[in-house]
Amino acid sequence: MTMIDGNNKLWNARTAGIVPHDNIYYGKCLIGGALACGSTHLFITPLDVAKCNMQVDPGKYKNLFGTVRTLINKEGSRGIWKGWEPTILGYSPQGALKFGLYEVFKDAISNFVGYDYAQKYRGLIWLGGAAAAEFCGCLALCPMEMVKVKVQTSPPGTFPTGLIPATIAMNKNRKTTRFPYGSIVPLWSRQIPYTVTKFYFFEKTVQMFYTHVFTEPKTNYSKTTQLGITFAAGYLAGILCAIVSHPGDSIVSLMAKPEYKNKSMKEITKDFGAWNLCTKGLGPRIIMIGTIAALQWWIYDTFKTAMGMGTTGGK
Repeated sequence: MTMIDGNNKLWNARTAGIVPHDNIYYGKCLIGGALACGSTHLFITPLDVAKCNMQVDPGKYKNLFGTVRTLINKEGSRGIWKGWEPTILGYSPQGALKFGLYEVFKDAISNFVGYDYAQKYRGLIWLGGAAAAEFCGCLALCPMEMVKVKVQTSPPGTFPTGLIPATIAMNKNRKTTRFPYGSIVPLWSRQIPYTVTKFYFFEKTVQMFYTHVFTEPKTNYSKTTQLGITFAAGYLAGILCAIVSHPGDSIVSLMAKPEYKNKSMKEITKDFGAWNLCTKGLGPRIIMIGTIAALQWWIYDTFKTAMGMGTTGGK
C-alpha cells in the first residue's frame, strides 16, 4: 500500500474501486476471458481458414469470398470449419490469462509505483499489464495454434484434420513441425502488439467516451448503454489491432508451409516480401479482428456485469 501525498489515507489499487479486486474477482475475470476468446474465435473459424489460406497462397486465394467459395467447392462445408477444435482449446485458456492477468498486472504495477505515478502514467500501466498478460497467454495458446494453422492450410488429404490425429502427427514429426513451441516467437510478435493495442486503445476510447460524450458519472448510465460503449470501443481498437499484428500473423501462417520449415523470421520476410506480409489477407483480418475484439470486450463486460463487477474502464 502507498500513502497518498498530503493525505493520511492508505491507497491500494485492489480496493480503490467500487468493487474490490480480490482473488474471487480475478477468478471471475479469468472465466470471463475464457468465454470471450474461446467463443469468438470459434465463431469466426471460416474467416480464419480463408485468411490463413490467403496468407500462405496469395496467388491462388485473392479475396475473402472467393477463397470461401473455393474451399467449399473443394472440401465441402467442413472445409471452412477445419481447426475448430484446436481453436477453442487454444483460445479459451489464452483468453483467460490475457483478460484475467491483465487485471492482476494492472493492480500490481499500480501498487508498485504508488498512487501519484499510477494516475500520471496510467497509459503505460495499461501497456505493461497487457504485454505481460499476453506473454503468458501465448504460452497456453502456442501448441494448439500450431495444430490449427497446419490443419487449416494443408492441402486436402495431406494432413489429418481431426484434433487428436493432427496433434499426434505434429508431435511425431516435431523435428519438422517444431511442435509445440516452434512458433512462440512469431506468435509473441503477433499477439503482444495485438493485445497491447487492443487493451490500450480500448481503455483510452472508453475514457474518451465518458469524458467527452457521456459526461455524467458512469453509474448514471444503464447497463445497455455501458455495454454499447464497450462494443464501440472494442471495434475501434480491433481495427488498429489487425493492422499492427498482421505481419506477425502472416509469419505464423507461413511457417506451416513445407518450404518455410526451419527458416527464420528474417528469411521468411525476405522471401515472401515485407509488403506481402503487411497486406496479404489484411482485409479479412480487419473484418475478423474488429468483430472479434468488439465481441470479446462485449462478452467479457457482459459477464462482469452479470457477476456484479461492472464494465471495464471509464470513470
